[in-house]
Amino acid sequence: MNEILSIATLLKDKFGYPAILAEQVTIDGTPTFWVKSENLNKILEYLKYEVTNPYKMLYDLCGIDERKRTKREGQPVADFTVVYHLTSLERNHDIRLKVALTGAYPSLPSITGIWPSANWYECEVYDMFGITFTGHPYLRRILMPRSWKGHPLRKDHYSRATESEPFVLDDQMRQIADADLKFNPEDWGLERQSEDTDFMFLNLGPQHPGTHGLLRLVLQLDGEDIVDVVPDIGFHHRGAEKMGERQSWHTFIPYTDRIDYLGGVLNNLAYLLPVEKLAGIEIPDRAKMIRIMLCELFRIQSHLVWLGTFAQDLGQLSPVFFTFNDRERAFDIVSAITGGRMHPSWFRIGGVAHDLPDGWQKQMQDFVNYLPKRLREYEKVVIRNSIFKARTVGIGVYTTEEAIEWGITGAGLRATGYNFDYRKKRPYSGIDQFDFEIPLGKNGDCYDRALVRMEEMRQSLRIIQQCIDNMPAGLYKSDHPLAVPPRKDKTMKDIETLITHFLAVSWGPVIPAGEAMVPIEGAKGSNGYYLVSDGSTSAYRSRIRTPSFPHMQMIPLISKGYTIPDLLSILGAMDFVLADLDR
Repeated sequence: MNEILSIATLLKDKFGYPAILAEQVTIDGTPTFWVKSENLNKILEYLKYEVTNPYKMLYDLCGIDERKRTKREGQPVADFTVVYHLTSLERNHDIRLKVALTGAYPSLPSITGIWPSANWYECEVYDMFGITFTGHPYLRRILMPRSWKGHPLRKDHYSRATESEPFVLDDQMRQIADADLKFNPEDWGLERQSEDTDFMFLNLGPQHPGTHGLLRLVLQLDGEDIVDVVPDIGFHHRGAEKMGERQSWHTFIPYTDRIDYLGGVLNNLAYLLPVEKLAGIEIPDRAKMIRIMLCELFRIQSHLVWLGTFAQDLGQLSPVFFTFNDRERAFDIVSAITGGRMHPSWFRIGGVAHDLPDGWQKQMQDFVNYLPKRLREYEKVVIRNSIFKARTVGIGVYTTEEAIEWGITGAGLRATGYNFDYRKKRPYSGIDQFDFEIPLGKNGDCYDRALVRMEEMRQSLRIIQQCIDNMPAGLYKSDHPLAVPPRKDKTMKDIETLITHFLAVSWGPVIPAGEAMVPIEGAKGSNGYYLVSDGSTSAYRSRIRTPSFPHMQMIPLISKGYTIPDLLSILGAMDFVLADLDR
């Protein structure tokens, strides 16, 4: 609270009105200020460079179409809003700045001169909303095809394909699409030649095993040495944020499983925590511990996939079969508890879908007893392998300062030696009641990122063991009226209760107006849903901040000077998921 008061006072004393137009109270408690666009860069520079324990990380940047929003009391008039979410790891504190924009196609100054990582975020806002950023080095569509008409996250853009004209790919459209795929180095400020050599431009992907899906990387090469890398993303974009504004609060839960599709219920938790904060729902202790247990199990499963595929990227064929087999053992437990496997969609507003089944302790205990020996084998066969070490030690190095500058979180940040884990720093769902350690690296290279994830699996097993030993009795779901409809035996007593039950089941709960975000420690880094409610049965704005987006943007920085085989090591150690990147 002292941090909140101090930064609010500092900002008001330093800038005051009219630079700061208004202060907004939010449900999540994050200090939120509306600032004038012409003062934005000065305020951001002050927060990043001048305050004590500065806000060095641009955690997120997104837009909101305000034109159909009805509950905006105390907020400046705006057709669109651009939101800047900053994080100070030293303070363990966030701040949110907003800029109100008017007009059909507004603009405001780019902040890429302050945070290079703002490049992709500003392109995304331009792509989705049509807001331009003056001074941006190369403002373009980043997720949608260049030939796309309209800006999908505007409220006047259709939500379903059935609302548009039938798609027809004629010869003219094909020619336009083919032209869009042609890479022009000059567009990216790249030279075709130097004094000594002609550069070669090589497409890596979009179909390449090292990219783990549809990702295109255009490499500028001097022989085999990488001069620069241009990532071309968006091949997996499915409009997840648009779906979040179309589905009800409840029916959007299965969609979250498909963001980081290896993280399973970790996605559910990142979404439900801000929903429950908006609704004022308290979660029973049993439900909290069940959630933590399943989240840590999915963290292990995600890391097992990473380990096997990373080893495969570097030339080892056998480990991927063993790690996937161990993952199947975990899926057997998930199936027994939830009825699902990879995408169980099992968490619910207020808790979980149903209670733990009989015999869950034995299955979970067997897995906890089984995996440590396997992890020791993987360390011997993979991590200590001389070829693996030659391909990863000293490769893809970045410092703590560079990681924070580019928004790197999770194991990627901790591999530099910086101790920040949301489970420890900002505990959620009762995780502060558990005893576990945070693994750290030293060098910030591919090898240290591997060491950190290996130890994270052991710490997750440690947490699961505590869940087995200390699972409390009680409710598996809150009895809050926004979490559960009235009991069925009560609905036949009066028409009002019957109507309430019908609306709760068919339309879902009406979440009170407000906005909230609760960052969590996902399997690949920090994940957070910034949700805006207008007091309706669905989110007015559903922003998904994923770790893979900033992590992939850093690839060019840490790849320069290495070779093509080194790039595959860097990609594998980054541990990204393309649906998490593109949403």
